[in-house]
Amino acid sequence: MIPIIPLVVVGGALVAVHKRRQQARLRKKLQHQPVRSGEGVSQQSRTPKPPVNIKRLLRDTVDALLFTDRQQLQDAMDPVSQQAHEQQLKKSRRQMQLSLGAVGVASLASFYPLLTPVAVLAVLYLMRETFKLVWKDFKNGRYLSLYLIGAIVTLGLIATGHLVLAIFVGLMEGFFARIINNLEDNSQGRLVNVFSSHPEQVWVVQSGVELQVAFHDLQVGDQVRVNAGEVMPVDGRIVEGFGQVDQHILTGESQPVDKEVGDEVFASTLLLSGRLTVEVMTAGEDTVAAKISQLLNETQSYKDTVILRGRKIADNFIPVKLGIAALTVPLLGPSAGLAVMFADLGGGLGISGSMSVMTYLQILARQQILIKDGRVFEALRAVDTVVFDKTGTLTQEQPTLGNIHAVDGFTEREVLRLAAAAEYRQPHPVARAILARAEAEHLDLPAVEETSYEVGYGIKVGVEGQIVRVGSARFLQREGIALPGSIAAIRQHAEADSHSLIYVAVDDQLAGLLEMEPTIRPEACEMIQVLKQRGMDVYIISGDHEAPTRNMAKKLGVEHYFAETLPENKADLVKQLRDEGRFVCFVGDGINDAIALKAAQVSVSLKGASTAATDTAQIIFMDGTLKNLLPLFELVDEFEDTMRRNKVVAFAPGIMTIGGVFFLHFGVLTSMLILYSSILGELVNIFWPLAKHQEALPELPLEDEGETHVVEKPREDL
Repeated sequence: MIPIIPLVVVGGALVAVHKRRQQARLRKKLQHQPVRSGEGVSQQSRTPKPPVNIKRLLRDTVDALLFTDRQQLQDAMDPVSQQAHEQQLKKSRRQMQLSLGAVGVASLASFYPLLTPVAVLAVLYLMRETFKLVWKDFKNGRYLSLYLIGAIVTLGLIATGHLVLAIFVGLMEGFFARIINNLEDNSQGRLVNVFSSHPEQVWVVQSGVELQVAFHDLQVGDQVRVNAGEVMPVDGRIVEGFGQVDQHILTGESQPVDKEVGDEVFASTLLLSGRLTVEVMTAGEDTVAAKISQLLNETQSYKDTVILRGRKIADNFIPVKLGIAALTVPLLGPSAGLAVMFADLGGGLGISGSMSVMTYLQILARQQILIKDGRVFEALRAVDTVVFDKTGTLTQEQPTLGNIHAVDGFTEREVLRLAAAAEYRQPHPVARAILARAEAEHLDLPAVEETSYEVGYGIKVGVEGQIVRVGSARFLQREGIALPGSIAAIRQHAEADSHSLIYVAVDDQLAGLLEMEPTIRPEACEMIQVLKQRGMDVYIISGDHEAPTRNMAKKLGVEHYFAETLPENKADLVKQLRDEGRFVCFVGDGINDAIALKAAQVSVSLKGASTAATDTAQIIFMDGTLKNLLPLFELVDEFEDTMRRNKVVAFAPGIMTIGGVFFLHFGVLTSMLILYSSILGELVNIFWPLAKHQEALPELPLEDEGETHVVEKPREDL
């Protein structure tokens, strides 16, 4: 008798131990896990590996089956999902308890025949996930499938009196069917609700008094008060106040924009500083962000799956197996016919394919790559064109200080020294860029005597008996400092290159201008070169002007680019490439990119991007960089090698079984032993990559590696 109960008990114990240890591991990671260096898989693979840690391999296998590390990455993206995950775990534990009870009852029927009807019901309960897949196939017009055959075989075992074998088959079929159901359910992407970041209540100004009203009760003409750090709830026009607005997730602009009375603002953009009163022009479904969301819903998603690839192969052989079984029954009897039904002619490909997906989801999660849609394993192999959004994807949040323009007798070094002294200890990206340049030039910064900072305008400090002002042109004009006409050419050139200007004044005189340029990600050039070496074409899409886009493309060695592209046109360009016969992977990070992400066959976003981008993207790089592009494609290539080996072991045992039934009189038990021995071989092939990458891929760090941590240095170090 096959030891079913010990097998299930051991499996349940493994899961129970895993659950208890998971929380301890989580706490340990939060306290002690160092930040990974971000090295690629190929670089790490050159390091000699110690022997395989069997204990960790078993734990990793359980983690892969339960999506543990992948779930942790999802929780890091959306903490609310953790509650749903915990509820699902409770439900899974209840189902496991019921399944163990069903196995126990069904096993007792072998000794107490009166329990046979109850045992039959128990077997049917164990097969519930298989029946779900059969019903799903029926609804999709697929009337002959592996799951139907599995159900028929189980019912055949019951009808021929092989109740114990039916218990085992029902348990195994239900286990694998549940894995497939979970994988398919987790492959369903969800579109963003662009209002998820909006408050339920907003402050409306009426007759000089602020009143709190529901967001959905806003009407055109209302005046909404927005404070620094809040998301703009509506499209509108500023009627009072001044501030800086970060609207790159909507428009693609790389730098915050100064906004004052009369300027327009858009829903879903972020007010970085200042305080605004905004007259509502559009709200709800009429906002720009909402219209982009509507476009998302109209785009088509990629439908092919790895699971379907294996199932198609197996389904094609179902009529062959049924025909041989039907021929066997009159020749050798019903038991021989049932034995033929256990011949696996590629049937395991649907299961082995899905479990291979789970294994590589685990490996990729350890590499800080969150795969939200398992279908990308199939799609990534076909990618021949990679399209990058420029702002936020190829560039970092912190700009780089480029040219320093000194005027009226000041030197560039003096302008930088005074600006760095004024911006010392300021936390914003522009200040960090100025201080980084001052540190690189080894400037000795003077002490600041007094400081006043006007939110949304600039900073005024006392330095060596002088008043130094650093900020926008509007800030200097408000301070009564005239801007000479000689800087017009500088301003025009900076605007053409999409560079922002920071003005520096000493006392009542303009001393110079600091030109802030977007910072290209340090890994971008290498990744693009790797993609080109793999034979892929690379494109850049940007909302910026022609000149800065062309310059960046030249620096990165990219021959193809689109400049001055409106958000709604990005998806059209992607579709244009697809119409040319290209298979497109789009890498972006903003609401405006979400349409293009949805239009591409494969979509990648970085953690820290807008909610729209991460919700729409199939792949998220959790370290916030592009470093994982190479490991992603390498692991997908390796996954394909694993799938090829799966095919080898998917047919040979089935041919052996059919031959054995006809020439060696194999029975049902022998056929089952061959089948499940071949399954064991497939499992070794499926989970071997976990051992292969055991040391190369450390346990999952939960820190946000994409964030830039600024370590404050003593003044004398600058």
